[in-house]
Amino acid sequence: MPEDRPTLPPVRLHSDAELARDALATPLLARAVRLARWAGPRTRVGVGGELVDEQLPDAAAALGLGGADDEGPAYASEAWRVAVDTGLVDVEEPADATDAGESGDAGGVVAGANLALVTGGSPQDVLGLWLDALDVVFADAIAPVLDDIADVIDDDGEVDLEALDWDPEAEAAFLDGVLGNLYLLTVTDGGAGEEIPLPVLAASMIVPEDMGEPTDDVLEQVSEAMMRLDDQFRLLEPVGLVEYRPVDEALMAEEGSAGPLVDEEDVTRYGMVRLTPLGLYGVRSRLLEAGVDAPAVGDLADKGADVLLDGLSRFPEISARAETEQWLARRTPADAVRELLAAARGDDRGAPLRRLHCQQALTLAGLPAEPAVRDVLDDPQLGGLARVWLAERGVADVPAPPESMIFWLAIDTIAAQLAAGGEAAELQDLVEELVGRHSGFFDAAWRVDHPSTADVLEAMGRLHRDKTTAKEARKAAFKSRSAR
Repeated sequence: MPEDRPTLPPVRLHSDAELARDALATPLLARAVRLARWAGPRTRVGVGGELVDEQLPDAAAALGLGGADDEGPAYASEAWRVAVDTGLVDVEEPADATDAGESGDAGGVVAGANLALVTGGSPQDVLGLWLDALDVVFADAIAPVLDDIADVIDDDGEVDLEALDWDPEAEAAFLDGVLGNLYLLTVTDGGAGEEIPLPVLAASMIVPEDMGEPTDDVLEQVSEAMMRLDDQFRLLEPVGLVEYRPVDEALMAEEGSAGPLVDEEDVTRYGMVRLTPLGLYGVRSRLLEAGVDAPAVGDLADKGADVLLDGLSRFPEISARAETEQWLARRTPADAVRELLAAARGDDRGAPLRRLHCQQALTLAGLPAEPAVRDVLDDPQLGGLARVWLAERGVADVPAPPESMIFWLAIDTIAAQLAAGGEAAELQDLVEELVGRHSGFFDAAWRVDHPSTADVLEAMGRLHRDKTTAKEARKAAFKSRSAR
């Protein structure tokens, strides 16, 4: 496997238009938009831009959360802060904070420039608003939990940060790490979005990889992390980042802090979470902003065939097919095939894997590719794969390959599979099939003029299950190196 291959597999994202619709439908952003449209000249705010207490019931009513809903004002306050921080409204803070909301000298509100983007902006504009809203909620999620704010107020009336015992950078790094692990689990699963148990995510951040049985101290840390994540995912769900089934509130009462970490009979009681399609977009955006290479299917569609064939090495099979289909869709079949074949040539270490990806891409091109494929029948590097492609489609008049091309293709094929990091059992089967198909394989193979001949023969010596044949492969590798 190439050393520069990124650790994150490519993600298959929904279209920007679909994601923008999802963003506008999230409860939190939808409420923020409604409050921005509700606000007017009579709306009054405090020194921090928050709605004054007297206006919260009216704001809750505008959201349809009035009446017996005790949490209506809290939802309204949260949505208002999102509206302010995303530019859906612009606030003019009061000149005197002491009088705000009491003497009528509170600040005023006007519609923000970004409110027009909700209906008149592009999908990218809407997604930009949503990412801003996500930042607001993320900041809330990592904020310290205060049982009694009076305990952390100093003599000057300011918050004593040291008394909080709170490291905002560490809190942000922890939550970003959890979201990154959730993202990795999702994209590795092909974007299926299976629910992940909360204990798994907490343990992924706490339990060392080389630890066998976790100690009681580590288990306690995992339990504490689970409870913190439970609060955080409850906050992140209304912005549309995740779908979340919270920890069963009866669980703590039943088991307490000294109870078992997981009830294996019903793990769902400990919380289950998955990223939404919008959440995949949001976490990937944060990863990219942090400098992480987080590729997406479609990134290579406008690149040259050389970039495509090299880039496919980091793609799982399903994603590689989708990426190739998008790349082919932007070109005529003839132009696409000629470009692919030209990019597949080369004697560098990555060339065999490029030719393998080229062969796989050609399977998607269809019969319109036949003329371009026939053009390379005499090419020493491409003639073999061209014959394989034509034969698989039952095309007539395919000339038989010379023996030198047969063995060159065999070496090239194994070199590509080795570079792809395939399963050992599959490689063993391939090696044994090739050797069994040609009598005197190694007598001919060590003479093949291919940069990887010796390395391939050495690998065949390791992989072949017959000891005598494996020894022949190692001898052939020695001859190949001596002849160069």
